[in-house]
Amino acid sequence: MNVNIKKIQGFVSQNAIYIVLAVLVIGIAIYNPNFIGINTFRDILVQSSTRVIIALGVAFILITGGTDLSAGRMVGLTAVISASMLQVEDYPRRFFPDLPQLWLVWPILIAIVVGLIFGMINGIIVSKLKVPPFIATLGTMVAIYGINSLYFDTDPNQSQPIGGLREDFTRIGSGSFGSGDFKIPFIVLIAIAVSIIVWVLFNKTRLGKNMYAIGGNEQAARVSGINVTKYLIIIYSIAGALYGLAGVLEAARTGGATNNYGNMYELDAIAACVVGGVSTTGGIGTVPGVMAGVLIFTVINYGLTFIGVGPYWQLIIKGAIIVAAVAFDMRKYASKK
Repeated sequence: MNVNIKKIQGFVSQNAIYIVLAVLVIGIAIYNPNFIGINTFRDILVQSSTRVIIALGVAFILITGGTDLSAGRMVGLTAVISASMLQVEDYPRRFFPDLPQLWLVWPILIAIVVGLIFGMINGIIVSKLKVPPFIATLGTMVAIYGINSLYFDTDPNQSQPIGGLREDFTRIGSGSFGSGDFKIPFIVLIAIAVSIIVWVLFNKTRLGKNMYAIGGNEQAARVSGINVTKYLIIIYSIAGALYGLAGVLEAARTGGATNNYGNMYELDAIAACVVGGVSTTGGIGTVPGVMAGVLIFTVINYGLTFIGVGPYWQLIIKGAIIVAAVAFDMRKYASKK
């Protein structure tokens, strides 16, 4: 009997995140059966797509034992950059009136590279200047918002929301593959592809192995011959590139951009990672867990709205889940010491 109880406890402990997600879906569906449907499922996946990419970028850094408060502002900056270069020619308030119609790939690549550069700056500040990640990314968060606001306020735009985006660009965020009810949005396919690539990096590469080693014990990693400085710069750069891609997709999904895009996204991403099993002390985290964490918060936002629960109650529920997840994580960490 005791053996069976231990097996059940072990199963629940290992799969708690998926059990919580299933209970949420079942509970909402019991309250309102209309919640179960292909369109609802598709909407949840679309809303989760950019959040998953941001959360995966944050997961890279959390696993090393750091944190990143600049993720949301990088999303906002790269959304504005990509949108500003991909407006239709006859739009009355073009950001760049004389800019020719660029090949779609170039503005997307420019935005991703901008994210990568700011991620690299974060990595250099943390690894070379030895500034704690919380302070380093808090500083770059403020600076990036300032840079974005200056860019957004240039003539002739003067802080007006950027609209009139090209159809070939917005189709990335709103188009889908398939027909009838069985359509898979392009943005979901992109998020799945990114998740697979990140899973490979986490589990099948030296980068992933060293990332977990740094998060488990940075000093031991240095002693074992790992170039911690180099790998931290690479990891922060990859995270920045992921934020850049998420910014591009967010602009394509919404059909526009402002300098306030991405505000507080980093907190949602950190919360999703923590709920998804990424340890706040570093060294632990999985891609499926992060994806499940994002889905939980999307189901909370979408599902509770669906059944008429007010936004303030949603925040209370989200906050309780975050605190419970961190408390559970710290108890597991303490039991291992």
